[in-house]
Amino acid sequence: MKTIAIVQARMSSIRFPNKVMQTICGTPMIGLLFNRLSNAKLIDQVVLATSKDPCNDSLVKYIQGLGYTVFRGSEGDVLDRYYQAAKEVEADSVVRITGDCPLIDPVLIDEVIANFLDANVDYVSNIAPPTFPDGLDIEVFTFKALEIAWSKAKTPKEREHVTPFILESEKFSRLNFTNDVDCSAKRWTVDEPVDFEVVQKVYEYFHPRLDFSWLNVLDLNKEHPEWFMPNLHLARNQGLELGAGQKLWKRAKRLIPGGNMLLSKRSEMLLPEQWPAYFSKAKGCKVWDLDGNEYIDMSMMGIGTNILGYGHPEVDDAVRGVVDAGNMSTLNCPEEVYLAEKLIELHPWADMARFARSGGEANAIAIRIARAATGKDNVAICGYHGWHDWYLSANLGDNNNLDGHLLPELSPNGVPKNLRGSVHPFSYNNFDELVNLVNNQDIGVIKMEVLRSMSPENNFLSKVRNLASEKNIVLVFDECTSGFRQSFGGLHKIYGVEPDIAVFGKALGNGYAITAVIGRREIMEAAQNTFISSTFWTERIGPAAALKTLAVMEKEKSWEKITESGRSIMAGWQALAEKYGLSITINGLPALANFSFNSFNALAYKTLITQEMLEKGFLAGNSVYVCTAHSSEIISNFFEQLDPIYGLIKDCEDGRDVFSLLKGPVCESGFKRFN
Repeated sequence: MKTIAIVQARMSSIRFPNKVMQTICGTPMIGLLFNRLSNAKLIDQVVLATSKDPCNDSLVKYIQGLGYTVFRGSEGDVLDRYYQAAKEVEADSVVRITGDCPLIDPVLIDEVIANFLDANVDYVSNIAPPTFPDGLDIEVFTFKALEIAWSKAKTPKEREHVTPFILESEKFSRLNFTNDVDCSAKRWTVDEPVDFEVVQKVYEYFHPRLDFSWLNVLDLNKEHPEWFMPNLHLARNQGLELGAGQKLWKRAKRLIPGGNMLLSKRSEMLLPEQWPAYFSKAKGCKVWDLDGNEYIDMSMMGIGTNILGYGHPEVDDAVRGVVDAGNMSTLNCPEEVYLAEKLIELHPWADMARFARSGGEANAIAIRIARAATGKDNVAICGYHGWHDWYLSANLGDNNNLDGHLLPELSPNGVPKNLRGSVHPFSYNNFDELVNLVNNQDIGVIKMEVLRSMSPENNFLSKVRNLASEKNIVLVFDECTSGFRQSFGGLHKIYGVEPDIAVFGKALGNGYAITAVIGRREIMEAAQNTFISSTFWTERIGPAAALKTLAVMEKEKSWEKITESGRSIMAGWQALAEKYGLSITINGLPALANFSFNSFNALAYKTLITQEMLEKGFLAGNSVYVCTAHSSEIISNFFEQLDPIYGLIKDCEDGRDVFSLLKGPVCESGFKRFN
């Protein structure tokens, strides 16, 4: 019997890149591992199995320099890599070792191999179930078993992790090697940087010895338990359960404050510990994650940026043309002039336009212009208007002032204290509250969303317009979210109320960065009396994408399609609620619809929906940003899959524990610090 230890290792670990070449006491971690393996008496040869990716070249060079054989194969299909490596070295039996276990014990390896040889079975390990510390994992199996698994295994999990098919099928005889005392809660593996810190302390303690046993480490654990505590919060074999997206998300949170650039895309806001987090491609209303799983997006569609669906061919072709011709130049792009003309054509009350690339920027531009035009600092606001100082200053002195305007608990930390008292929130449809602010706070600007959750009542918008005109106040409509969803232009066109300034974003470029501020000439000219300027507001892709997006919208009458689809979705939610006797509240524009359960467990139910629908191939929650790619067939399928989940929620309302159904924490609903 030729027994070969095959070590799987690569430099492109998602959670901890290059970990195997991190040095401990001057030696790469993988070198320490191979040194320990060389002392196992029942192993005939040690082989490194890594991928063909060039990023592994330094690893290959190092291991070959130590005199060991290296096999290079598939990056993602690790089972194939293992099989081909074992076949090449003519192994009769294989010892599977992972490159993140530098405390592996050669004596323990020999004990497991001896058990395998004596028992004459297909597979023996010390992990099914585990009783040794995580990081001492050893699997031994016949080449024949490996070959059967290689030919029969189909799922991504089976191909990536080598032995799940052997462990979960009934085709193989198996035994488990156990320890007298269960030590499986101890964590001595290296998946993340905090794991490396623990292992590093162990080696530094024993240095220069390399022949310490796992029992020596166990004694050290008892003597200095504090050295082994930093990584105990990490679950064993988490890599088996986490997708590539969640692994990368864990890595991102070590490198990027909050993990990403947008609060509403953070996994904790959607499905903590389970959300795919990252995409590899998107088309129509479908998204593919980093593991190649395909989902239908029945949630936020790029946070509302893609009315025409992802990757619309005409818009993308227009952008490719810009890339070929050149995106930036010392000269200006002509498309910004054409885009200004088009937006003013759609809104005859407006005379001029300015462009930016994000909603927060555009809202800040609008406020700067409006304040410059009126000469007054104080602003009355209603709605969500971005992250800039001027807006968050409303929460100075009281973090709850903005709670009714989309995101509760927004922190104003870092906002200058002297801005306190310059921005004053008011409630939608509460005209008397606005009048009181105007009469007592010397308001120069009223900035509001035309509609978010509820429709205007008692001529609310007209009253606001008349009040602004009477008091010489600049009225700004923030249509970053609502624009082009229910009309070809601003939502205010439906209500027949014209602002002095309107702000557009999100859907304007169908996924490409472009936002606009349009307004009356006498107001917009104030931009010349202040400083508003940015290099990348002059790039060409945004305006070119917007022009083509507007052309496609006009041709397809996209606002009519998405409004009709949205009404169908709202009706579907209500029908399911009535079917199961559940109380829900539905809000928003049809194309920006959302609902909530009228229950103490509303957030848990939202989490449950996201969890269960994800397994069914949908990105879904309690809101849908509709696009033209959401066909009636897709919507019908969506509700077929959603129906039994409403049934689960009904069971929970009748006494079943919803938390017993969740596989992770409940999602967050407002501004939080996510570690």
